[in-house]
Amino acid sequence: MVTKEPRELLLGRRTEIDVLDRLLADVAGGHSGVLVLRGEPGVGKTALLKHVISSASAFRVVRAVGIESEMELPFAVVQQVCAPLMDRIERLPGPQRDALCVAFGLTAGDPPDRFLVGLAVLSLLSTVAEEQPLLCVVDDSQWIDHASTDALAFVARRLLAEPLAFVFASRQPAGSFTGLPELVVQGLREGDACALLDSVIGWPLDERVRDRIVAETRGNPLALLELPRGLTAAELAGGFVLPQAHALPSRIEESFRRRIEGLPAETQRLLLVAAADPVGDPRLMWLAADGLGIGASAADAAEAEGLLEVGAVVTFRHPLVRSAVYRAAVPDEKRTVHRALAQATDPEVDPDRRTWHLAQATVGFD
Repeated sequence: MVTKEPRELLLGRRTEIDVLDRLLADVAGGHSGVLVLRGEPGVGKTALLKHVISSASAFRVVRAVGIESEMELPFAVVQQVCAPLMDRIERLPGPQRDALCVAFGLTAGDPPDRFLVGLAVLSLLSTVAEEQPLLCVVDDSQWIDHASTDALAFVARRLLAEPLAFVFASRQPAGSFTGLPELVVQGLREGDACALLDSVIGWPLDERVRDRIVAETRGNPLALLELPRGLTAAELAGGFVLPQAHALPSRIEESFRRRIEGLPAETQRLLLVAAADPVGDPRLMWLAADGLGIGASAADAAEAEGLLEVGAVVTFRHPLVRSAVYRAAVPDEKRTVHRALAQATDPEVDPDRRTWHLAQATVGFD
């Protein structure tokens, strides 16, 4: 039985926290800063991003996340970064403004020059940072579309004296980000890993078995929290290594999948709507949910389980939750949800994303 769960996976992360706190202090003092957090799934990158966001009370914060299914959609992540700041677009030089508007599908035109798009993003972020220090956080950078990767790397390499910080989180080195300051996030040290495991196990665990579990998970915090769920004392007595054991991310996903299967059917369907919407727009999620006959109370069980948070942005506890939800759904259910999201998306404001959802809702060619 799992009795409790820490809200943040920050045990044993003093070094990483100090690096992030220094970055914020430097930017608050008028300097720019860039950091790439790199590590395997579940190692705590997202928790560190949450820490830096919560510590940036004096900053304006913009957030984006790379989505595996959007990797072929040019400028998808750049659009996430810039969307909250578009009220400043009129301040950009004409060619830059035009290039950014075409890239985002706001105006018609030939494919924009990527150099101009990069300059436009840099100018837009710098303009906003002149008013208030700006923090840009991008999770799952390994899934950023190529056009956005190039544009964001272009910006990150040209930051000068602006009070502007970029923090990226990635599972593996991204080619375009090579040479940027990097912090490798590794598994917890043995003592911290044992303490974290002890905090979620409701019975005494043999020390040798505990040590084996820590070794099997390589100190991965999310694995230490998630894999014991649903396992009995007898099952845990042998550690996590079983004949059919899969790679660690797959095993964590499977743990989330078991939790999701225990939720009401309407809640599971709402989770799929949220997982299929890459931008985390709560208004869009609820419009699509209403079209599917899903009531507002469907979110309660997911929030109570700690899997989903619906606020100004719809956020999953961890990207692997989103992945588990989407992978577990049957193709017909995915198409139904994407069709509902397409119908809820304004064709005038966001025609590209509406078309993308319609494509995901279609079997074969339309």
